[in-house]
Amino acid sequence: MNFLGHIYFSNNNFELMYANLFGDHVKGSDYSRFPEIVQTGITLHRSIDNYIDHHPIVLELMHKLYPELPKVTGIAIDLFFDHLLAIHWKDYHSEEYFSFLDQFYTYTPQNWESFSPSFQSLIIAMKEKKWMNYYPEFEGLVKASQGVGSRITFPNKLSEASTVFLSRRAEIEACFHAYMEDAKPYFTGKYIELKA
Repeated sequence: MNFLGHIYFSNNNFELMYANLFGDHVKGSDYSRFPEIVQTGITLHRSIDNYIDHHPIVLELMHKLYPELPKVTGIAIDLFFDHLLAIHWKDYHSEEYFSFLDQFYTYTPQNWESFSPSFQSLIIAMKEKKWMNYYPEFEGLVKASQGVGSRITFPNKLSEASTVFLSRRAEIEACFHAYMEDAKPYFTGKYIELKA
């Protein structure tokens, strides 16, 4: 999953949310130099990535979509699932979507100085432009697919992902809900001690 999914599975702990997102910016297996909550966030981030990458229902969907979105199927599914999580937010979280985002945007992590300058710049841009406010809209999926696709270093068809989503929405949505049914208790149980 992309930004929203990683934030969601941080168990309403805003400090962990930022540390979780930071996980994509840390290389290697030794991150002992970071504060404990940041280490936990990095571990959680990698656990989420590993879980979705190996989930049987998601793997089946990846196989189906690969001919239309070769090499970027996994990225496309991450974007699709964030889009669907935003649309169906009320089914998975008690807080209203935009109210939740406002809390996230206005929160300042205690471990801000532990994050790399590139990550800090990303977060500042995300907050200023309120990227996730557009996730429930189809146009938000279009722009995300085009933007991410343009930053990939090899030729790809990610810009066509939104068209694929429309043509296969029913099965993508069914896969999403099946995945969430498994993932929600898995990550709540695994990191329940970190809930705010």
